[in-house]
Amino acid sequence: MTTTTVQRGRHGLPIPWVETPLIESAALSKAAGCRIFLKLENLQPSGSFKSRGIGNYQRTHLEAHPPPSKSHFYCSSGGNAGLACVTSASLLGCPSTIVVPRTTSEYIIAKIRAAGASDVIQHGDSWKEADTHLRERILAEDPDGVYVPPFDAEMVWEGHSTLVTEVKHQMEQKRAGTPDAIVCSVGGGGLFSGIMMGLEREGWGNVQVLAMETDGAQSLNESVKAGKLVSLDEITSIAKTLGAKRVCEKAFEMSKKDTVKSVVLSDAEAAMGCWRFADDERMLVEPACGVSLAVCYDGRLKKLLPQLRQESKVVIVVCGGVGITLELLMGWKQEYGWIEQQTTNDRQVPSTVTARGD
Repeated sequence: MTTTTVQRGRHGLPIPWVETPLIESAALSKAAGCRIFLKLENLQPSGSFKSRGIGNYQRTHLEAHPPPSKSHFYCSSGGNAGLACVTSASLLGCPSTIVVPRTTSEYIIAKIRAAGASDVIQHGDSWKEADTHLRERILAEDPDGVYVPPFDAEMVWEGHSTLVTEVKHQMEQKRAGTPDAIVCSVGGGGLFSGIMMGLEREGWGNVQVLAMETDGAQSLNESVKAGKLVSLDEITSIAKTLGAKRVCEKAFEMSKKDTVKSVVLSDAEAAMGCWRFADDERMLVEPACGVSLAVCYDGRLKKLLPQLRQESKVVIVVCGGVGITLELLMGWKQEYGWIEQQTTNDRQVPSTVTARGD
């Protein structure tokens, strides 16, 4: 369960993430035609799953470099990784600086500052340019500076793998057994890599995994089709936090497993996942998360995994994210509302009723 009590590990350092709830959603189960369990990573201290991986990386560093060593954490991010870095650093008693591209909204910058960042520096027109500036210029000027990778590091994946350990324990508590599938979003591939590591460790290596991306940010899918790591020329999707032009090598290697299916949905479908989830579960998430929720609606999940039955169990990782406001959500609904023409007639699903205007 989520808690305001700060948990501490064996070295006495606080743990920068919390155990999040796993709930069975009646509405999404009705929509999908099977049992849907939601792992609510949107309830992490930073608002996203990033608290696990980033927090574990920082905490592991401090365990290896205890006082009197000093650490100032630096991260390049357009949003969720930066916020996780600041949130965790504050809990661990360390300063933090975030370098963001100039395309980052003032809303996100305000979020990062409010979380306790020592500084937020804007540089470049992309995450890559911001990251290069951080590595080559800023870190060179701070002998106490510690680079925090947003997704491509063993300790980041290890942190994310704790999600699977929690899910296994929670499924056992519910006497629900092993899930038939897990659905997660893929940006740089850190969450996906951690989930795959966790499944192997917990003896769930046969669980099917849907690796979800949006069209315009599908760097994993393009790599899978090419049979090698490839980079996108640009990110054109509204799911900006999935916007890694190239996934980490670990994610690509994990995608070769027979249990993994790489799936790409449109921006319209991802946005629809956001507003229908808001209607069904009263929570706001950004399109990077909405793309995973969208599979529950209008027969998409059964098309992707036709072997699923009514009693089958699917865990959706509600990865969260701070890039969402009511204004943005309503704007997407206005732009992509035409997709509701595909909505089914199942009046047992609340968002179906609202979509049809009944």
